[in-house]
Amino acid sequence: MKFSGRHFPKDVILTAVRWYLRYNLSYRDVEELIAERGIVVDHSTINRWVVKYAPLLVEPAKNHEPKVGISWRLDETYIKVRGQWKYLYRAVDKDGNTVDFLLTAKRDTKTALRFLGQAIRNNCTPVKINIDKSGSNTAAIEAYNEECDQAIEIRQCKYSKLN
Repeated sequence: MKFSGRHFPKDVILTAVRWYLRYNLSYRDVEELIAERGIVVDHSTINRWVVKYAPLLVEPAKNHEPKVGISWRLDETYIKVRGQWKYLYRAVDKDGNTVDFLLTAKRDTKTALRFLGQAIRNNCTPVKINIDKSGSNTAAIEAYNEECDQAIEIRQCKYSKLN
């Protein structure tokens, strides 16, 4: 990461960006925390740091995420977001680690296939997926198996749900 030409030390910049990304803080909160340590910096400057350096910090952080298992539970539910009903696709491994999630307006095979592909791209190909009796999830897994020449086992249980 290039920090030459900055008015603040690298440690200050990275600390401010880390606090903003890790904790539920506003730019003004981070400004106040930095000020408590004797450094005066404007919240708009912190915003520029986050915009510039956050994408560079995401990739190394992904290497420290816990690896997910090879047996997943996948389901979808609906939730209200800003007054509109949306579908939340989610997958967890057998240890309860979140594999992936997707919030969408539609609930169909195409969307389920998109979610499954996203989850596999971001993690690994599971050996087994437990699902409820959802037809779209079943069709999506079967389509993925056919498209990618995989053999993901489908286990259906009428009351399979995530905690």
